[in-house]
Amino acid sequence: MKLTYVIKFVGDMDRAVAFHRDTLGLPLTFSSPGWSEFATGETKLGLHPASEKNPPGTVELGFGVPDLQKFFEEMSAKGVAFNMPPTKQDFGGMLAQFVDSEGGHITVSAA
Repeated sequence: MKLTYVIKFVGDMDRAVAFHRDTLGLPLTFSSPGWSEFATGETKLGLHPASEKNPPGTVELGFGVPDLQKFFEEMSAKGVAFNMPPTKQDFGGMLAQFVDSEGGHITVSAA
């Protein structure tokens, strides 16, 4: 299991992109109204529009695993609560999501 993304939910994508790119100096690798991404070494920083479920300023971790279905089955057997089993996304990738011990949402993809 490898930390691949930190996703920060933002209320204003343009303002957030400008801050992270121009003020902090992070290299912007992709930008759109629904997702922007910065290179930060092995782990990428993704900005995603905030919602009622994920208010501005909240953060979600994204891990990559070699076999998403196997991870889902093993973690489910250990009692990990998944609020989204492995599911094909609009962008084409497969993601699963579980709730950690503190109630935070963790997204997992096939690495």
